[in-house]
Amino acid sequence: MENLTVKVYGSGCKGCKTLHQNVIDALAEMDLAADVEYITDMQKIMETGVMSLPALALNDKIVSFGRVLSVADVRKFLGERI
Repeated sequence: MENLTVKVYGSGCKGCKTLHQNVIDALAEMDLAADVEYITDMQKIMETGVMSLPALALNDKIVSFGRVLSVADVRKFLGERI
């Protein structure tokens, strides 16, 4: 299996930080290794085309934006990718 990369795009707000933590928790629960990045650089965020934060990308594909996913929601997205 390829190396999983997970990117959380956010402004640094509470919801964005919560999503980042939920990603870490979901990976731990699933015993998955991944490169996790928390990107707050607005230039990089704009380059993705995402208009609503927070956003979640798995292997550089945006899978969610504009809502704070729960740990269960993140696990669901991760499960579809493995």
